[in-house]
Amino acid sequence: MRIAVLDDDNNLLELVCTILNAAGHTCHPFLSGKEMLHQLRRESYDMLILDWQVPDLSGTEILHWVREKLSPTLPVLFMTSRSGEEDIVQGLAAGADDYMIKPIRRSELVARVQALLRRAYPTQTASETLQFGNYKFETRAGRVTMSDEPVEMTQKEFDLALLLFRNLGRPLSRAYILEAVWSRDVDIPSRTMDTHISRVRSKLELRPENGYRLAPVYSYGYRLEQVTAE
Repeated sequence: MRIAVLDDDNNLLELVCTILNAAGHTCHPFLSGKEMLHQLRRESYDMLILDWQVPDLSGTEILHWVREKLSPTLPVLFMTSRSGEEDIVQGLAAGADDYMIKPIRRSELVARVQALLRRAYPTQTASETLQFGNYKFETRAGRVTMSDEPVEMTQKEFDLALLLFRNLGRPLSRAYILEAVWSRDVDIPSRTMDTHISRVRSKLELRPENGYRLAPVYSYGYRLEQVTAE
């Protein structure tokens, strides 16, 4: 999972990212609230961890923008050095899903992050078979069927299709797709992603008459959405 972390303490930021990376996630650190907000307008993240006290733009302000502009189910964990009940209530009332009191403890951070991710993305479990309407994905075997008919796909096409269905209705940035499917292989040609998108759309017949639309999001990436056939 891609997790964006905001804290103006560089040492703490490095610690949190070390813990998250060791747990198998990809950490994107931000020392400035304005810098994070700038990236949130351009990039997709699976979770946010916000320091409540950042001089230039507080965690509260970031969270208000996130809840207004982004997915309401995006999990947000806030960190605070203040343990007063009023501070915690204020953070949760602003839309945070959970909180941690500094100093950060490794095992607690991992446990809280994993719990929030499981709640927000229930289909991201280790289940071998995932069903989306007429489409069935066998994750371990790397097979997909459409109306019980097998669809021939390469591994990358399968990974891309599964990523899109798991994030149905959510715009995904090009960088997010690149990192998730091609494992940050920055040497792939820029048209490779577009070619794979086109192949997935064609092979799975992702058209409105079949209930789905796979469309580009201008200057951002792509989104697979469910539509009502006319």
